[in-house]
Amino acid sequence: MIEETMRVVTALEKQNVKARPVLGSMVRLGPKPGEDETQGNLDFTPPEAHVLPLDLVPIRSALRAGEIPVLPPFALDSGCRSVRVDANDIVGALARGMVEAASLDGRRTEPHPDYSDDVDLTPLRLLIINREGGVPSYARSGYPHLLINLDSEFDHIHHTFHPSWQDSNPTALSNLSLARTCLAYMPPTSSAVMVSHRSPSSLIANLITNKPAVSSSLPHALLQGNRKLSQHTPTLLRRGLPISVVQNVADIDQGKMNYLLEQSFNRKLDKDSFYKRLEKTLDFVVIAGDYVGAAIVTNESCPNSSTPPISYLDKFAVLPSHQGDGTVDFLWVALHDESYGLGDPASLNPNGGKQGKGEGRDLVWRSRADNPVNKWYFERSTGHMRSGSWVLFWCDAEKRLNTEEGRRANAGLSYIEDWEMGRLSSWANVIPKIPSAWR
Repeated sequence: MIEETMRVVTALEKQNVKARPVLGSMVRLGPKPGEDETQGNLDFTPPEAHVLPLDLVPIRSALRAGEIPVLPPFALDSGCRSVRVDANDIVGALARGMVEAASLDGRRTEPHPDYSDDVDLTPLRLLIINREGGVPSYARSGYPHLLINLDSEFDHIHHTFHPSWQDSNPTALSNLSLARTCLAYMPPTSSAVMVSHRSPSSLIANLITNKPAVSSSLPHALLQGNRKLSQHTPTLLRRGLPISVVQNVADIDQGKMNYLLEQSFNRKLDKDSFYKRLEKTLDFVVIAGDYVGAAIVTNESCPNSSTPPISYLDKFAVLPSHQGDGTVDFLWVALHDESYGLGDPASLNPNGGKQGKGEGRDLVWRSRADNPVNKWYFERSTGHMRSGSWVLFWCDAEKRLNTEEGRRANAGLSYIEDWEMGRLSSWANVIPKIPSAWR
């Protein structure tokens, strides 16, 4: 292991990078002294090792000198012997220990000779470089997940992990657990990326943008034909948020929802009329976390009683403080799974709603023509129609189109299907009459 560590150091120095081997055992096996027994109730796997603040002095020294510390996977056991352990336990213990040490630095009133004010040990990014790339996804025929919400998708990814992937992606699940453990201690804005050593450009791009190679909320048709996607596409992981779905107005926390909508739209909500309308029209609400984001979908009646009601995206809102941390994509994917993507095999993600079972419906919404978010909507909608100062967007029900396309084989779909005749005029007649929710 020491020889391998020195080989890595030599490889880095050949690239004109200063590196420092840290050959002593910085990590200690077992739980941290005085650890609360509630650690056993955590919803993630805590590292089977720990680091004390003074153990991090070699890393502080290396960083202060502008050097990359390179550590072998050694840990001290109870008899003070250095033993070989799983590298993931080392990384997990370091992530937690560095966060705790940085917190102590912030509370320290007197300088310590081994510490430095110019070295902030808070870890912000976790880069897991392996041989196989990201975590394979059942919804992408084995191609990697683009973005993972660990809070709501972790168990589902385990349940849908195909046995054959144990051979092609042997480290995927263990690295998934590592990311979950580390991000649980790291700041909420932190992220992790799983990337193949064959994709250095993808790694660099992620370092610069902190975004997935391609947005996970784009239509599946665009993702399937995207040349940027391959077996070695990296997976971006975030701690994420729980996703829930409610169908009744009584189940909405109106105080939190009011705050979310008013902060997101920077307008004053007409609360009484808004909720009074929802009591008659609400279909469902997708809620991200503790109301940091929400998508409200209503059923809007058509003048012709024989026509099914329109599935209308009444509000799509994310708190400004969570715009850019993945919440927007997480929320839209959940919206897809509950509406126009319903019934598609890719919509089985559990979120407390219909869990992918049912018939999808066309989803319709509108936005002011000068709304800067429209570019994002254009990329995710099936089509749009301009009407005065508004733009009407829609997403076609995917299951219906996929079924019909499969039935016709090579013949494909026509430009306008029979069931699509007249729908634009119906939408254009109903949607503008929906009353404003604002004062």
